[in-house]
Amino acid sequence: MGEWSFLSDLLDKVQSHSTVIGKVWLTVLFIFRIMVLGAGIDKVWGNEQSGMICNIKTPGCKNVCYDEAFPISHMRFWVLQILFVSTPNLIYLGHVLHVIHKENKLRELRQKQADRKGIKLPKYTDDHGKVQIKGSLLRSYFITLFFTILLEVAFIVGQYYLYGFVMNPLIECKRNPCPLDVHCFMPRPTEKTIFIIFMLVVACVSLALNVGEIFYLIGHRNKSRDTSARLPARDAPELLSKTTFC
Repeated sequence: MGEWSFLSDLLDKVQSHSTVIGKVWLTVLFIFRIMVLGAGIDKVWGNEQSGMICNIKTPGCKNVCYDEAFPISHMRFWVLQILFVSTPNLIYLGHVLHVIHKENKLRELRQKQADRKGIKLPKYTDDHGKVQIKGSLLRSYFITLFFTILLEVAFIVGQYYLYGFVMNPLIECKRNPCPLDVHCFMPRPTEKTIFIIFMLVVACVSLALNVGEIFYLIGHRNKSRDTSARLPARDAPELLSKTTFC
């Protein structure tokens, strides 16, 4: 798990600037993907190529048969999936930190200058530094969710086309240098199928959370607009400035 600690620390910072559903999504990512991948799947897979048994001993035949059946191993595929679906959130974190830095500079400038005319007020953070997801931050958050959904769907479809969702115990192969049809057998196919289905279910849950978060943001934003529309004009801007999604 040591190699995941840096990514986990960064995503933990994202969690403090996310919505309630976003916090649930990150919890699913931490517990059911990163921890399971680091703690359990390595022992189930290990070096599956060395455990594969073929009915022929031709040098190099086992290697090409394994490469044909698994262009990339399940473990490396899931590692790439976690890294890719986490990347939009890390980009969003960079945007948030940039906004916080700019608004902290504005606060320092307002405190130093007696004449505050022409100095912009902090727009995205309150006096306690809490981020309010609105304006450009809200657009950035929507873009993050959109690309996370696209990547999640792409990896689910990619897994299906690469090797399906069931570990077939028998691999049939006929490639050079194999002189004839070769039958190879994978170790622990049922156990591996269970993990494949588990990771697929977790990916689908994460995808559903991302889609639900988009509807949550849209509904919350529309509700805030309806509330501000019923208030006097002088109170509406104040209400919108206090609206957060956390």
